[in-house]
Amino acid sequence: MIKHKRIDLICIAAAIAAALLTLALMWGGDQIPQESAPLAYVTRLFDDSRVHTVDIQIDDWGSFVQNATKEEYVSCTVQIDGEVFQQVGLRAKGNNSLRLTEEYGLSRYSLKLEFDQFLDGGNYYGLDKFSLDASFQDNSYLKTYMAYDMMAFMEVPTPLCSYAWVKVNGEDWGMFLAVEEPEEAFARRNFGNDHGQLYKPDYRSLEEENADVALRYIDGNPSSYPGIFENAKFQLTQKDQRRLIEALEILATGENLESAVNVDGALRYFTVQVFVMNWDSYLGYTGHNYFLYEEEGILTILPWDYNLAFGTYALGMTNPIEDPDILINYPINTPAEGSVMLNRPLYHNLMLRDEYFAQYHEYFDEFLSEYMESGRFAATLRRTAAMIAPYVAKDPTKFCSYEDHQRAVDTLEQVCLLRAQSVRGQLEGEIPPTLQGQREQPDAGVDASSVQLADLGDFEDLESAGERQQAAMEQIKQKSA
Repeated sequence: MIKHKRIDLICIAAAIAAALLTLALMWGGDQIPQESAPLAYVTRLFDDSRVHTVDIQIDDWGSFVQNATKEEYVSCTVQIDGEVFQQVGLRAKGNNSLRLTEEYGLSRYSLKLEFDQFLDGGNYYGLDKFSLDASFQDNSYLKTYMAYDMMAFMEVPTPLCSYAWVKVNGEDWGMFLAVEEPEEAFARRNFGNDHGQLYKPDYRSLEEENADVALRYIDGNPSSYPGIFENAKFQLTQKDQRRLIEALEILATGENLESAVNVDGALRYFTVQVFVMNWDSYLGYTGHNYFLYEEEGILTILPWDYNLAFGTYALGMTNPIEDPDILINYPINTPAEGSVMLNRPLYHNLMLRDEYFAQYHEYFDEFLSEYMESGRFAATLRRTAAMIAPYVAKDPTKFCSYEDHQRAVDTLEQVCLLRAQSVRGQLEGEIPPTLQGQREQPDAGVDASSVQLADLGDFEDLESAGERQQAAMEQIKQKSA
């Protein structure tokens, strides 16, 4: 036994020194970010009751922006709400938004920040990656946030998100939406440590059939599903491939669907997906912008990417922007043209079953009653809009004027409330819930002629944003010189 007349004081001093050393290692400028508490990021960066600060510190921001479309990671230091994280991977993200940002000569790209890209074990309180959404073609800054709030309300596993004031080398860059990227931390949070496989299916070309991305069974060969298996988020095994292909084969038959599909989750997902009129999705021409989770042969579809939701995606549709009556009254039973629906078995084959079809309508009634008609939607939208308004007003790289932003917030609220009226009418038989029925009764829908969907974000906004973004870029260059 150790004996010393001051042994208690020595032990206390040693404990204090150890604690201080631990804090220094955790918070010092050269630290490896520690996962001190599992999934602690949930209550830090993704506390959506306030606007956070993300300062990206990088040697040559101009060069990064110039090469953004290459989507190559570079190393940077990131300060999140005052805490410093080094050797973080940074790259631009997006498909059409990435291409159009470059084509219009703009510099405000959506971004990905990956903590373990260059640093083994790197993380932000358990989070491996998050993105910063630039609100491309979303003057309201609210479309993705509100769509995720709707999905979460319907108990669909949904990425966390919150607003972040982004700086570059200490200079203001703009108001972005921080979004949890569905990878390891997302899977642990939603499905536990012993989670299954996660995919982000994506098309190879709009000219190709992309049957795999549509979740159609092709054959038993894994090479026939590159749009899925080449986009696995975790190390892929032959067993993973076999389980998923077997699930697609069952889905194709339309029988015993519970053995291959999380049916309840899919019905909840499609309730919101159809409500928000998002055709840049599984139900659209491209068939992408979703995540697919597989565990023990059961497939679960998960939400992703809503900047072109609420009727603002036009590819493959007939004059949707010019005729808001078509979109706001779009039928909930046939939410796409037949040529698309027949090739989307995860929706089509589920809805062929009477009990699933009835449950889908019940979920719509629940969503309308408890989210839209209860006032929850309007309260959430207005509370969030008020929180971000001062930041949008001073956003140096925004795609629109502040007045355009305010108009877009009003428009988004109007669109959703009218959409809720239309869906309620469809559920109660006052408005045809199918494309054929609406063609036979063209005047039966809600009058949406007062809506200007272009106010939510249009290409004209991109044409006027260049000067603002260039000025912000010059400010950063001068500071860095």
